[in-house]
Amino acid sequence: MSAAGQVPVDRSGGRASEAALRTGLRVLGEGNLLGIYPEGTRSGDGRLYRGKTGVARMALEAAVPVIPCAMVNTHIIQPPGRVRPRIMRVKIRIGAPLDFSRYEGMSGDRFVLRSMTDEIMYELMQLSGQEYVDMYAAKAKSMTADAALLVEQRDEAELAVTPAPAA
Repeated sequence: MSAAGQVPVDRSGGRASEAALRTGLRVLGEGNLLGIYPEGTRSGDGRLYRGKTGVARMALEAAVPVIPCAMVNTHIIQPPGRVRPRIMRVKIRIGAPLDFSRYEGMSGDRFVLRSMTDEIMYELMQLSGQEYVDMYAAKAKSMTADAALLVEQRDEAELAVTPAPAA
């Protein structure tokens, strides 16, 4: 990852997330661009989920604009769980820079961070044409996994009570 200029992110939360934010701020402080997925994970169904506030916090602390970029149809090209991608072009749409200088000095205000993040996600929705879901993607994935587990348990229970066919 580092050979391609990527910064690995430990998404387990707490200090790991803080370390990723500090690394992002260092990259921005060096005058470089930083690409970040505000949802924190890939969408499993092609919809756009609620963004996390780290991108807003970094933009305020580094005093930089946010350039919204949307990659379209990645869930078709390489759905979660698929090892090899389909050979297709990824569509990338780049929006106008978002200036948040009006919030200077407010990086500790969670309402400001949420407002900024929601504005960023709205721009991404406009660029991508994706349906927006006001839920974190990780929660949606968890709910999908829980539903799959319930179906599996139901099927196992049905098999356990279904009498074997007579010989």
